[in-house]
Amino acid sequence: MYVVIFRAKVKHQGQDYQETAERMRELAMQNYRCLDFISMSEGDEELSLSYWPDAEAIQRWRQDPEHKKAQAMGEKYWYESYQIEVSEVKRHYRSKGTGHE
Repeated sequence: MYVVIFRAKVKHQGQDYQETAERMRELAMQNYRCLDFISMSEGDEELSLSYWPDAEAIQRWRQDPEHKKAQAMGEKYWYESYQIEVSEVKRHYRSKGTGHE
């Protein structure tokens, strides 16, 4: 499993941003096997984590025409700056009430 870590300094995010973000999440999960997608913000900082089964799924997602259009909008309107890190998850634990998997 892989995680894509997206960190950004927000410039401006309006209704068009929210609609695009929801669409990108839906597209990634339905068409590109994204396993989970979590976003949070604090002040003008945004952090998003997306989890993927393999590097090939991430590469296919990067090449999606609708995703590329959203990236261009982000660079032009929504983000002052951003960085992306891709890491392989070596270990994953999950709580099951009182224990761990």
